[in-house]
Amino acid sequence: MKTSIHYSVVTGFVYILCISLFVYTPWTHAAEAKPAAVSWQVGTPIVTYWCGPSLTDAVARQMAEGGFNLVWCGSEKELDVAHRHGLRGQLTDGLLTPASLDDPQRREQLDALIARVGKHPALYAYHLIDEPSASQFPALGNLVAYLRQRDPLHLAYINLFPTYATNEQLATKGDVATAYWEYLRGYTEQVKPSLVSYDHYQFRLKGDSDQYFLNLAMIRHAAQDAGVPFLNIVQACTWAPDVMRVPNANELRYLVYSTLAYGAQGISYYVYACANHHGSLVSLDGTPGPLYHALRAYNPEFIAIARELQPLRSLGVYHTSMHEGGCEPLPADAAFHVNPSPSPASPRGFLLGFFGTAQRPTHVVVVNLDYAAEVSASLDGPGELELFDAATAQWSPVKKSAVQLAVPPGGGKLVRMAR
Repeated sequence: MKTSIHYSVVTGFVYILCISLFVYTPWTHAAEAKPAAVSWQVGTPIVTYWCGPSLTDAVARQMAEGGFNLVWCGSEKELDVAHRHGLRGQLTDGLLTPASLDDPQRREQLDALIARVGKHPALYAYHLIDEPSASQFPALGNLVAYLRQRDPLHLAYINLFPTYATNEQLATKGDVATAYWEYLRGYTEQVKPSLVSYDHYQFRLKGDSDQYFLNLAMIRHAAQDAGVPFLNIVQACTWAPDVMRVPNANELRYLVYSTLAYGAQGISYYVYACANHHGSLVSLDGTPGPLYHALRAYNPEFIAIARELQPLRSLGVYHTSMHEGGCEPLPADAAFHVNPSPSPASPRGFLLGFFGTAQRPTHVVVVNLDYAAEVSASLDGPGELELFDAATAQWSPVKKSAVQLAVPPGGGKLVRMAR
């Protein structure tokens, strides 16, 4: 999950790929492409974490209260705990490895494990590996296919490297964009995942990395190309205090809402509680920190907005001010526009994620990319608008084609055309 802190400069940003976006919804397309027979679907948008304590009733209760809905289970007994608290479980087990397919005895044990846990009401996913190199994709593809054949209802979960992984880690060649796109292409073609997951940690002591939006755009493109949803693992701690900073509550909200604007159906936080990690959501003794308390509001908002967007197509993602890799400017003829009022916009500007059917945008997620200050703006649309309250999951009519938005630091708003 944590890679070496190597932030290469994006040379020749060849893949404006992030911008030549496919216009269909990953999760809708996946459902249409598969046979009518049962298969894994996202269901409730995913809110989870990386690295946490063993799942006891007290821990599960705390996670549920924090708005998490997918928890890590190191045993079948922990699946029982998850079920008692209405949580979905992701199972880890030493048998969930490609090597099990090469040993008749281990394969038999794996089959027995699948037969048992596949019927468990809390099981949601099998965890296979974190940050594999491209050289591991063929074997992982065999394992994913094997699990899908025997248990199509549950996800085979793999997490990928970020853009700033080295060529040696990725086992691909070229500059940042070239090597990473080859990595993603190899993954989707050889592994054929049901979900694309990756991690990217951008908050350094001396400013932010310049690849966060590049990574989001490339993952979005790869997921759409493969016809599957994606999940973003974001920074919620520091593991290297001399290099990386702990994000504050506003910065964490910025990660949540930018993830939504790019069309993700899942978010995960690194870390929940882990040794040698500082500023995490919860301390090792179980005491909630400031970020945990912030997520009690953000997580339900993520689920509410992602659920509204789930049946729609992600049609485009645009930036009004930022020009780093992966940031496409808002077209002059875009269906939705923001006009800062009453004061000038932050230099970081806004992020607009367009969603709809076919090529007609009907919904937009507007994100204030300034995570240090609230920004007011007028959003103009092609007709009468409605505003979504993510806290109550309710729509309210605006009754005109413009709506005044006061967007908190790093926060966002969901707006749609009136029905």
